[in-house]
Amino acid sequence: MAPEEVVNHIPDARAWEWMAANIPRFACPDPDVERTYYYRWWAFRKHIKQTPVGFIITEFLKPVRHGGQYNAISCALGHHILEARWLRTGRYLDEYLNFWLLSGEGGGIHPELHRYSGWTAAAVYQRWLVSGDTRWLLGLHDALVADYEAWERERGRPDGLFWQYDVRDGMEESISGSRKHKNVRPTINSYMYGNARALAEIARLAGKPGLSRDYAGKAARLRRLVQERLWDPEARFFKTLLEDGRLADVRELIGYTPWYFHLPEPNRGYEEAWRQLMDPNGFYAPYGPTTAERRHPQFRIADTGDDCQWNGPSWPFSTTVTLKALANVLHEYPQRAIGIKDYFETFMIYTRSHRLKLPDGRAIPWIDENLNPFTGDWQARSMKIRKGTFYGRGDHYNHSGYADLLITGLVGFRPRPDSIVEVYPLLPEGTWDWFCLEDVPYRGRLITILWDRTGQRFGQGRGLRIYADGLQIGRRSSLGRLTARLPRPRG
Repeated sequence: MAPEEVVNHIPDARAWEWMAANIPRFACPDPDVERTYYYRWWAFRKHIKQTPVGFIITEFLKPVRHGGQYNAISCALGHHILEARWLRTGRYLDEYLNFWLLSGEGGGIHPELHRYSGWTAAAVYQRWLVSGDTRWLLGLHDALVADYEAWERERGRPDGLFWQYDVRDGMEESISGSRKHKNVRPTINSYMYGNARALAEIARLAGKPGLSRDYAGKAARLRRLVQERLWDPEARFFKTLLEDGRLADVRELIGYTPWYFHLPEPNRGYEEAWRQLMDPNGFYAPYGPTTAERRHPQFRIADTGDDCQWNGPSWPFSTTVTLKALANVLHEYPQRAIGIKDYFETFMIYTRSHRLKLPDGRAIPWIDENLNPFTGDWQARSMKIRKGTFYGRGDHYNHSGYADLLITGLVGFRPRPDSIVEVYPLLPEGTWDWFCLEDVPYRGRLITILWDRTGQRFGQGRGLRIYADGLQIGRRSSLGRLTARLPRPRG
């Protein structure tokens, strides 16, 4: 691997010890998937940083000019929460969320939380689905409401939609966006829909039915407005609404963000947008989906200009959102536009993009900022090397997710608010004969999900099985949706 230039809370020498104690174990027939899964946890661990105010999770290991206090950046906060919710040690995420939500003036939100758009409430609710810790969730309720209200003041429009600069979406130099124009983007509006839905559920848990109805109403209004104003019926795609009232003339990968939060209503034809994902004139490329459709005249993979361009290069940040959104479509939406094979191919492209070729010819597991989608070269890294400004800024860049995609998408473990364990692997028939995801922390239990087509690999019999604390609680003979009830706590 690359030299250990930055050492945070857990040094490389303790990486395996930490991983063995904290992460769900995974095995499958594909060494690329295994390697990438363990590498991403290895890299995530490098970003756990202890500060005078508690643990945070960084995006960059090395200081950057746009980094805030302790080099913290809120752009990928939602990704960090969804990854870290699968760790057995909850303290890292507890203290990280306290930093962003409770360390500001008077115990309010951190002043730099809104430097970038985010889906904090939605991600916090998703963390609760895994932990089941209602007391912790309700302890953040007021802060999450304050967060939403602040977004309404800062980015809300009179019509109920939200605007954002592309750079404050973390997506600078996009075809549809601008660093100065107040465009209505599918990103921030989907985030706020997800946040409103989460706050409605949290308020219900808190015994505040009036507040729950208020936020359910906000979510319903946003859903209607996004479908009415951001959907282009001719292009069959969600697009950016420009300041002048026109829809942008380009399909961009951010048009899939609404499905990350289950925003589009089923059976309305919106899923036709997913045909573009596997279209070589749309977003398909051998090293990751492009951030803008390839047929557009302004699509480019530039060797000059800003290092961080979203007008073509593939960004793991957006690939993570897209794969999560696609898993939701395949699990929950009746449609014929895209299938499990497409999900698996996109997931494997993403998996195999995690590579860096060293000067000595070795290829090592890697994650950086953005990719040339046709060569697999880390674009921003190479541009900095050519400019003479390279200092390893993007090394092991923590700006995306992988473990959560594998757990909830490929393996198909779908966290729920009740006592039912639901599993629905997005694995095409005949692809793998076996896999095992072992000891996933879930509502005080350790869940294991095992697939064995022949019954010979694990000696437990044929089929898909779910175990809770070693006790089998569900099985079926083939891949597909499987549900089982968690056993009641002992005593």
